[in-house]
Amino acid sequence: MRAIWNGFISFGLVTIPVSIGNAQQRKDVSFRNLARETMRPVKQKRWDPERDVEVSSDEMVKGWEVSKGTFVPVEQDELDRFAATQEKTIRILQFVDLEEVDPVYYERAYWIAPQERTERPYALLAHALEKTGKAALGRFVLSTKEHLVLVRAIDGALALQTLYYPEDVRVGERAEIADSLKGIEVADEEMAMAEQLISGMSREFVPDEYPNETRAALLDFLRAKAGGEAVEVPDASEEPTPVVDLMAALKASLEASGPPTDEPAGEDAEVTSVKDATKRTEAVSTKKRAPAKTTAKKPSAKRTRKAS
Repeated sequence: MRAIWNGFISFGLVTIPVSIGNAQQRKDVSFRNLARETMRPVKQKRWDPERDVEVSSDEMVKGWEVSKGTFVPVEQDELDRFAATQEKTIRILQFVDLEEVDPVYYERAYWIAPQERTERPYALLAHALEKTGKAALGRFVLSTKEHLVLVRAIDGALALQTLYYPEDVRVGERAEIADSLKGIEVADEEMAMAEQLISGMSREFVPDEYPNETRAALLDFLRAKAGGEAVEVPDASEEPTPVVDLMAALKASLEASGPPTDEPAGEDAEVTSVKDATKRTEAVSTKKRAPAKTTAKKPSAKRTRKAS
């Protein structure tokens, strides 16, 4: 693991030297803006529209917008006064039940690794958190910014999860959605069928089964194009039809594959039928698109320049 921070976890009188490294990295396909005529990357300029001139970095200043179009200039030395003091300790404030922290507060994850000869106290904390179902809530400073963090155990290792602050989460919008659903009644039969459908489609989460198919298809297209092949782009998938009759949609989902081959009796028959139906529904919903067809493109003849 490539460490981006070295310090300590401190709780009570216990201090554990640790290192932190990134646990996530998006693998999105990136592009550069090119000039179509020269096929060279285009450079972005800092432009002052008022004077219609380019602005150098030493001519720039940060500004806070008080009202639309009105700014308060702020110098860097003024901002430096509010930078968090660099510390080398993740200070644990309290322990909480992990399930109490809604994932909507999760921001970014990091792995926490023990430093040399500190494996025993590290393992003790990891095992204790796993056994109790608890997580440690604390604060630490990374790159001059103070973060509210959650330290949790994952399969024997510790992870540090930076959290959004309460003011960062749009709780008001959640409340609006919840209020809009007040008074909406769900029939017992609909609930029973929904529970059966969920039960039949439930299984262990295996991340490797859900790769980024859009990224893979895009990379296949780009590699084929770079290799001089003509690529047929697959047709866009049709938008799903909105549910008009909820009960009919639930029944269709449960009966999608028809009766099971070997029909057991009693309640087992119902459960098997549900699982059989939902397996087919799941297979259809997760079916991968066929790879883009490529046809070899004949290389164009090279032009030769006559000697002058």
